[in-house]
Amino acid sequence: MSEIVREQMEYDVVIVGAGPAGLSAAIRLKQLDADLSVVVLEKGSEVGAHILSGAVLDPSGLDALLPDWRNMGAPIKTEVKEDNFYLLGPAGQVRIPNWPMPPLMNNHGNYIVSMANVCRWMATVAEGLGVEIFPGMAASQLVWGENGEVKGVVAGEFGKNPDGSIGDGYEPGMELLGKYVFLSEGVRGSLAKEVIAKYDLSKGHCPQKFGIGMKEIWEIDPAKHKEGTVTHTMGWPLGKNAGGGSFIYHLENNQVYVGFVVHLNYKNPHLYPYMEFQRFKHHPMVEELLKGGKRVAYGARAISEGGWQSIPKVVFPGGALLGCSAGLVNVPRIKGNHNAMLSGKAAAEAAYEAIKAGRKGDELSAYETDLRSGPVGKDLKKVRNVKPLWSHYGLFASLTLGGFDMWTNNLFGLSLFGTVKHKKTDAESTGLAKDFAKIDYPRPDGKISFDRLTNVAFSFTNHEESQPAHLKLKDPAIPIAVNLPKYDEPAQRYCPAGVYEVVAEEGKDPRFVINFQNCVHCKTCDIKDPSQNIVWTTPQGGDGPNYPNM
Repeated sequence: MSEIVREQMEYDVVIVGAGPAGLSAAIRLKQLDADLSVVVLEKGSEVGAHILSGAVLDPSGLDALLPDWRNMGAPIKTEVKEDNFYLLGPAGQVRIPNWPMPPLMNNHGNYIVSMANVCRWMATVAEGLGVEIFPGMAASQLVWGENGEVKGVVAGEFGKNPDGSIGDGYEPGMELLGKYVFLSEGVRGSLAKEVIAKYDLSKGHCPQKFGIGMKEIWEIDPAKHKEGTVTHTMGWPLGKNAGGGSFIYHLENNQVYVGFVVHLNYKNPHLYPYMEFQRFKHHPMVEELLKGGKRVAYGARAISEGGWQSIPKVVFPGGALLGCSAGLVNVPRIKGNHNAMLSGKAAAEAAYEAIKAGRKGDELSAYETDLRSGPVGKDLKKVRNVKPLWSHYGLFASLTLGGFDMWTNNLFGLSLFGTVKHKKTDAESTGLAKDFAKIDYPRPDGKISFDRLTNVAFSFTNHEESQPAHLKLKDPAIPIAVNLPKYDEPAQRYCPAGVYEVVAEEGKDPRFVINFQNCVHCKTCDIKDPSQNIVWTTPQGGDGPNYPNM
């Protein structure tokens, strides 16, 4: 493809991804210097189309970026009024009181929000400051400078044939070049993954850990609705099969967010995260809440869970990693949006100072320092041991030892455990199928629980079928030759959108089928495939889910 000639546009800063991190960076750059040229590229059909988050928002990030946000029409209205935490069994629940929990776990003063709508609002603020935002523009490859630095991205390429050749209506896209390039693609972004590998940014840090988060929006009986109520659960139905838990958030208009997270370091390859979510909704406490209501949206995405130990070096020649591209989620708090915003603000300030000094294409070391020693680092360092303690010793150790560790960090700024390391990657954690029993999942009833393909329709995902599949196999033989006999090909189950199938027809060898049209861009396959044979790349711009209020 080297013969392709593309037009070029030059900016001071090019930002990939219109999530909370990228938009915060864009806003802060313009606050610092209205004459800076800033562009934000968004692969979704509109800003917010690919944003999925819980979400209970800690407003500290917005307070730092836009102190007057409460008077600016922000879609942030539902303040948390009640905060519940339950340990579930198959037929009942035990409430864990709030008083033993460290103050950082308190949700009062936080807000139940749709982050998709928050990002739509932030985009209007950014555009009002003069930021150029291009939705439907997937950044599909990096542009390299003469000295090996990142100097831009290719965006807006359309019209390739399924085999990758150039089609009749081919559009080559453009090269958008910047003095600095910010990658804020969210979890496991394809360009961030490439940069981390090229510059070995994870050297000296623990492997990143992940969860798969699935979420439905429900409209429920007004008599059962309690606006401002936040509920988290752990325990059933996962038990010892996997770490994880749920969230139930009552927002306005009789709507409830119902979500379920499964940590992707689970061993049993027969585990089916999506069906664990559906089974969870039949717990008596949850089913009673949802009975008589209707599901109006569904989505899924991976969550970075490695925390402090797993943050890679966040700067590289010519750019920086922001938000979930760097892995800034506070796992026990189930919050990352505030840190995403703070990272965008910090990166913008470092870039502004560099550009003012006449620099470009180098490493923004001031951002690296700020991220680790500033509010983001302080937030994540306090809770750094909760996730590895859970991974190594189980749920109850995490609740007791992790809680104790958070208290000592909160009171004295130290941990008796030091820093507990993450060990294997989530892919390496997968065990052999022969060593684990298959799990019998109840059939969805179509009222409270739903089959996977029916639910995917409520993600409003769509991909142009004439393009090359964006889910690529390094070796097409591995799914059937290796993953099927060794692991019962777990891609059939870990994908929350039914993208992967093993089709067995009588008298024929089984086939591995990729239904890429179903993909909701969660990246779980890229993370959990035990052979690390699946590579998630971005499809053409505008494709993928179209989340309304996630």
